[in-house]
This record gives sequence, structure tokens and C-alpha cells, in this order.
Amino acid sequence: MALDINWFPGHMRKTLRSIADQLSLVDVVIETCDARIPFSSRNPELDSLISGKRRLLVLNKSDLADEKVTAAWIAHYKEQGIVAVPCDASHRKGLDLIRKNCQLLCADILERAKNKGRIGRPIRAMVVGIPNSGKSTLINALCNRKVAITGDRPGVTRGYQWARSDSMLELMDMPGVLWPKLASRRSQLCLTITGAIKSEVVEMTDVASEGLTILIDRYPVETCERFRIDAPGTEGFISDPDERFLAAAKNRGCILSGGRIDEERFAAIFLDDFRSGRVGRITLERPDRPE
Repeated sequence: MALDINWFPGHMRKTLRSIADQLSLVDVVIETCDARIPFSSRNPELDSLISGKRRLLVLNKSDLADEKVTAAWIAHYKEQGIVAVPCDASHRKGLDLIRKNCQLLCADILERAKNKGRIGRPIRAMVVGIPNSGKSTLINALCNRKVAITGDRPGVTRGYQWARSDSMLELMDMPGVLWPKLASRRSQLCLTITGAIKSEVVEMTDVASEGLTILIDRYPVETCERFRIDAPGTEGFISDPDERFLAAAKNRGCILSGGRIDEERFAAIFLDDFRSGRVGRITLERPDRPE
């Protein structure tokens, strides 16, 4: 994968400034991350921006992640003093847990408002996260209607907007934002595999080849069954990553005239299978082994 990825366009710097400017308007920050990559899908720039602010971390797309590993991440963040909850915003699962925790985090604010006669004061929450982490989908689910633009590609939301839910929440949807300093090569790979980095700026066959290696390392049985290759420890296992990638492509029928392997077609199949959950419920990062 090229190391000169331009993953921090100008509008993202503007978004970081906007987040800092709007923080005084909200009671709590709801930060979304991808439950499959809870390390790589969290923006380190946000830690300094929202320091001292009440925060709820939502591990979104939990339906695609390994349940046991998600539980381990939630325990890990609890040790750090961060409240984290699993959520599947696309299927409206975990929403009550989000509402409940927002109320708990803002209990003193609501109590002071009640003492002043402001009964029913809504909790104002800013929703932040990296591109394609499901922020707008979460807002639409909490509001039970489409109030935010959604998409399966990064960079859909471009300006902040308010939305009132039916659960005493006022939600500010901020555009997804990455950070200026490139992450490690492995984090870049994880972000690309899950769709946070646009496919147009990377060589997708390289991404798919390295991604296949990561999946075999973490989930060998599910991965090898899906792509019809021999698993590690068996006689037919192919140790060379490039040869293994070509074998998987051939076994999935990605063959051109003359017997040549259609690597680009297989790369698209691989990424679609992973992102849709057809390989299985997979988490690429663990608390004891985030990278």
C-alpha cells in the first residue's frame, strides 16, 4: 500500500476547528468507532479536543464484530474511565443502552435543570467519529426517522446539523474526521479494509492481499473456508502471501482468458465479503494486541 495516502483533506481540518468551537453547546460527546477496529477507528485528535467533556464511546457495527472481543474492549475502556457500549445502528440495536448512559452521564445537569423548573430539558450531544463509522446512521436510528445523510463511503456528511430525537436527545451530527499524522501501516490497512479510507487512493489488490493475511492470522478457520484455501497447520497451506492470494482468487473463480488471475475482481470480492460479514463476525484488533 502506498505510504503517501492523502487521507486528511482540507475540510477535515476545518471540521476539527468546528468541533472545538461547538463543544460549549453540548452536554456530552457521543464518539462512534468501528467495533471491528476499536483502536484504529478512534481519532487521537479528539482526545485533546474533548478532554474534560462527558463522553460515551459507541462501538458501532457490533453485529459484524466478534462478540467476545467487543466485550473485552468494553472492559478495557472501563478500566480507562471511558463508558463504552456496543451498537448496531443499522438494525437499531443498542439504542436504549445509549439513551440510558447519556442520562446517567448527564444526571447532574438534568437535576439542576429540574430544580430550576426546566422539566424535560433535552440532553445535547455531539456525535463525532471517523468517516464511515456510522454516525449519521446512528442519529437516524435514535430519531427514528431520516434526518441525516447516510452512505457506505467516507466523506458523506460535510457540515454539522442538529436533530431532535424522541428520547429527549438533541444530536449534533459532525462530519467524519481523520487526523493529520498517518497511522501505522497496519492501521491504514484496517481503516481501508473497513471502508474509512477511500478505495480510490490505494491499490486495492495490495490491500486485499495483506487483508487476507491478517484474517488468516486472526480467524484462520472462517477465512480459509470462505476463500477455499487450506488452513495453517495443514499439509496444503500456502505460506507465501502472494501465492496464497492468487490461489484464493483462482478458487473463487476469478480467472481471465488464458488462465490469468483476475486480481482486481478478487480484491473486490474479498472486501465485499469482509465488509458484509460473510466471512464471519471478525474483529481485527484486540485490547492486548491492538496492532
